[in-house]
Amino acid sequence: MEDILQAVERILQDKPLASIQWFVLYQSWLGKTYEEMAEVSGYRNNYIKEVGSELWQDLSVALGKKITKKNLHLALEKYLQEKIGDQENQSQENLGEESSLEMVSPDLSSASKIEFPSGPVPLGSPLYINRPPLEELVSTEILHPGCLIRIKAPRKTGKSSLLNRMIAYARKQGYQIVYLDFQEADEDIFVSLDKFLRWFCVNVSRQLDLLPCLDDFWDTEMGSKVSCKIYFEAYLLQYINQSPVVLALNEVHRVFEHPNIAQDFLPMLRFWHEQAKQDQIWQKLRMVVVHTTEIYIPLKLNQSPFNVGITITLPPFTLNQVQNLALAYGLHWAADSEGAKRLAPLQTMVGGHPYLVSLALYHLCQEEITFEVLLESASTQVGIYSQHLRELLSLLQKEPELMSAMEKVIATDEKVELDAIAAYKLESMGLVQLNGNQAHTRCELYRFYFSQQLGRSGE
Repeated sequence: MEDILQAVERILQDKPLASIQWFVLYQSWLGKTYEEMAEVSGYRNNYIKEVGSELWQDLSVALGKKITKKNLHLALEKYLQEKIGDQENQSQENLGEESSLEMVSPDLSSASKIEFPSGPVPLGSPLYINRPPLEELVSTEILHPGCLIRIKAPRKTGKSSLLNRMIAYARKQGYQIVYLDFQEADEDIFVSLDKFLRWFCVNVSRQLDLLPCLDDFWDTEMGSKVSCKIYFEAYLLQYINQSPVVLALNEVHRVFEHPNIAQDFLPMLRFWHEQAKQDQIWQKLRMVVVHTTEIYIPLKLNQSPFNVGITITLPPFTLNQVQNLALAYGLHWAADSEGAKRLAPLQTMVGGHPYLVSLALYHLCQEEITFEVLLESASTQVGIYSQHLRELLSLLQKEPELMSAMEKVIATDEKVELDAIAAYKLESMGLVQLNGNQAHTRCELYRFYFSQQLGRSGE
């Protein structure tokens, strides 16, 4: 069993596991059912199942093959046989160390090791929480020739973190990666479709280590879209090696804000995806489109790239996932059913919003504030969310029509019909959840805060 624990340690070397995950691994190896594990550990059956599901997914991504509770023995024994050389020597060096589930769990109780939540969660960080089956879906789909994956979610809910893990998985498969973030494009790039597509092609060329030679393929009489297609087809996809190319397009909602670009660029992506069904050269290209909102530019059904391929919508954290994250932050009191009850008000207050949950758990692990005070002061000027809330309020104050739309939303508990562009912008900010153009506040924290602030502004 010691060899197995060390093998898993090596497989997941950039992602240390919590004690509960090692417990599930150990018990699974012994052939115990989830129900038996729950009885022994005191954890709920559903929680044990979720821990197991995330563990098998992490092993599947790391090994590049499907790992389940049933095939765990076979998969790990095969891994040990394949790595018997260098890794056997490494195992010998570790034989003198004490072997226990607590020994191999990461020491996350030290607050100095926890970084302030900001930006994507780094690869290998124990603070990344899987949301099954999303990780498995993207890692499976990216293997399909000519695929088109769309990842959609509000700001700060984990889109880039998921994208980075998908990219890392694709790299392990030997794929080439082209990553474009449209937030980096200067505003004048969006002046015309021709200028935008030339910028697009130059960036792709450089990331593929190919010399940009647009003038050899660009023909104004054929138009920019056709020229761009020919540039990919006759140059980029021809001159790279046979390995697939993942074209990861982040912050694509920036394009939505320029209808003159979006109405041509988005249908072009759909056309490329459909070309892969009949043209082998396009099967090399796998596209990932990441954005915060639904497009508000009207497109015909046969033009939109958003009714083909696979759509990944990031849900908020469940209470179990909040528990997992609390444990990763070293808050061991969160492990049992009493811990879940204690965390439930936080999950309700922020609606399971990943960033808002992480911010709370960070402050709790720093022991800067008690859980009760954190909740009581959450929507106030002295609470932990004050800077985040002030930034959102400042954005609203710059656009009176958005301020007016948000006032309508918080004025009632019912869903409110909004102008399409106002709805789009509020969703992009993460303030509302949409059903068509009908909106309601994304979480109670925002309702409390903006009821106070916007109520005052109207007095």
